[in-house]
Amino acid sequence: MPAPCCNSVCAYCIVPSVRGRERSRPVGDVLDETAALAEDGVREVTLLGQNVNSYGRDLPRDGRATFAELLRAVAGVDGIDRVRYTSPHPKDMRDDVIAAMADCSAVCQHLHLPAQSGSTKVLRAMRRTYSRERYLDLVTRLRAAMPDISLTTDLIVGFPGETEADFQATLDVVTEARFDQAFTFQYSARPGTVAATLDGHLEKGVVQERFERLVALQNAISLETNQTMVGSVEEVLVEGPSKKDPRIMTARTRGNKPVHAPGSYDPGTYLKVQITQAAPHHLLGTVIS
Repeated sequence: MPAPCCNSVCAYCIVPSVRGRERSRPVGDVLDETAALAEDGVREVTLLGQNVNSYGRDLPRDGRATFAELLRAVAGVDGIDRVRYTSPHPKDMRDDVIAAMADCSAVCQHLHLPAQSGSTKVLRAMRRTYSRERYLDLVTRLRAAMPDISLTTDLIVGFPGETEADFQATLDVVTEARFDQAFTFQYSARPGTVAATLDGHLEKGVVQERFERLVALQNAISLETNQTMVGSVEEVLVEGPSKKDPRIMTARTRGNKPVHAPGSYDPGTYLKVQITQAAPHHLLGTVIS
């Protein structure tokens, strides 16, 4: 697992300046830690990194492994039922990782794939090193390998120089990709970044209006997607009692969707829940086993 460092130079991000270059932990260390967690009763692990799928490139040649190889190895640790990872960079998302996700039953079919913008012009200004077309092609390949995959993303509204046409391109990508969820942000200048020095910073009112349109579109898509799950039976992993009502437990599907259902169950318990209602950001259900 890389440390929270990054070799990319995204124009809006300060991480490379303050954290330095990526550092990958040896494969053996990751597997030993995973095995120790499993012995303690942990059922699900998440591999973390600022750009997790560039893992291994800085390791000594005789101990080097690709992220796909690491993913398969962690998925094979006894006692671990679910493996997730975050966050990959679209430029480094390779077919071997997609194959590992599709092949390994322990690897959850959920992927957080930051897009940031749907405009190739804006992506170039952001220094994201991929185009709108390349991103959508990746989405197509992911869904071809895993038709039921749940996709989430990050989107920035109001990057310097963003025109209405650029913003419409983002809306079009959201419509085409049909993300299960999107984490949306209004651009704000961060001292020390390239983006802070760019011309074309937008007025707050323009950014807010675009932000509201984006959120409305994504919420509608999220609700439509979640409504297709009503009536289905989902395996969920209990996280604990709801923060709002201790009589309700909160759990999560393999697709990373929060589920709330009546009852009290220990964290780490697997349950079968029938989905009875859907909202844009969560599901409601009834425990059946």
